[in-house]
Amino acid sequence: MSKFVITCGGTGGHLSPGIAIAEQLIQKGHRCWLVISKKQVDSRLIRNYQHFNFIRAPGAGFSLRPILFFKFIIEQFRLLIFSFRFLRSVRPDAIIAFGGYMTTGYAFSGFILGCPIAFHEANRKPGKAIRFLRGLADRLYLPEGVIVTGLPPHAIKNYGLPLRQEIKPMPKETARQRLGLDIEGKLLVVIGGSQGAQVLNEWVMDRSESLAAEGINIYCVTGLGKGVQSVSEYPLPNGRIIKTFYTPFTDCMGTVLSSADLVISRAGAGSIAELEHCGAPSILVPYPFAADDHQLANARFLEQRGGCIVLEQSRLSILQEEVLELIYNDWMLTQIRQNLERIERGTCAQKIAQDLENLAINLRGPETSRRPKMQMPA
Repeated sequence: MSKFVITCGGTGGHLSPGIAIAEQLIQKGHRCWLVISKKQVDSRLIRNYQHFNFIRAPGAGFSLRPILFFKFIIEQFRLLIFSFRFLRSVRPDAIIAFGGYMTTGYAFSGFILGCPIAFHEANRKPGKAIRFLRGLADRLYLPEGVIVTGLPPHAIKNYGLPLRQEIKPMPKETARQRLGLDIEGKLLVVIGGSQGAQVLNEWVMDRSESLAAEGINIYCVTGLGKGVQSVSEYPLPNGRIIKTFYTPFTDCMGTVLSSADLVISRAGAGSIAELEHCGAPSILVPYPFAADDHQLANARFLEQRGGCIVLEQSRLSILQEEVLELIYNDWMLTQIRQNLERIERGTCAQKIAQDLENLAINLRGPETSRRPKMQMPA
């Protein structure tokens, strides 16, 4: 049995794949500790995984605003001390980090203690933490076709993003029954990522009545703190009732995506992986202020493979037109689903877990000195 530390807190895009890896490793008989933040989104997502070992670590996100930057520096120093003490007590056989502000402290502490380190980058443009720390990596997991310099070829694996076991595709009718959606006709699902997207929430509120007139029901995941559980009903002249559902959070994303005829979503790597796995046609609206515009890069890559339509936020005024054109075009929806079936790879979690096992076995042990590291890339 090996011991693994997984740093994955801060956003659903980091925490969800961390849980997916923990599921695989625990099933193999290993022990895992998942390092998460103190954010509300982390607390909500782990409710169904109380049997896992979660460690809440200090930390704050990076910002160039003077006060927030000062807070970031202080919190990073606290995190470094916290992580060093924790790793020294646990002595894990390997660490895997999923990016974000908690990565730095654990990566440096693990390196000092001689622990094998793996990084996972989900986006098509690697984040700051991965770019800065890649010289410490024994392994770097990247999306297909993404290249990072400064590491030997054997250290890089293109395995994609691991998904939790609960993210499963199912027939549309079954999914709607499980969600308790007593509706007829078309369903548009709107998702703003793990923290929600206010601009998409407002779009739904502004357009729900006019979309209802077209016979389109809506299921909107608003994000924690951005709305309350509610249902709006719109009667049609023929007696049908069209509904718009609002929910701040969902524990069953696979069911929600499977219930949809069409999805509007941000373009985080986790959201895209779930859309691919569930075969859900989508219109992606990338967050325009994402670091290095990585959401646009994620979305364009999927669009090039016929798996979605991309609409930049600056063109949100034509989103309703795009929805109406696509949601009733069953031929196009079928083509997109077929393209997604060719793209989807549902074995990333198993592959990464197996590789981590090999990494721990090959590089651990008090008799085995850690192999020499490259200098930190500039």
